[in-house]
Amino acid sequence: MGRIKTSFIKHIARDMFENQPDKFSTNFDKNKEALKELIDIKSKKSRNILAGYLTSLKRQEGSKR
Repeated sequence: MGRIKTSFIKHIARDMFENQPDKFSTNFDKNKEALKELIDIKSKKSRNILAGYLTSLKRQEGSKR
């Protein structure tokens, strides 16, 4: 079992994923770099949690196809 994500993280990630799905991949490190370019998150921990959730969303999208 993984960590439970807050609704704040889920809301931001889903909005970003719907608006710019081509910016994100199944690679965590690439998602971290993409987040640095797109939005300014001062907290390293929040950025990593957001990048991890975006990675899992991208993996879920790939398994649905």
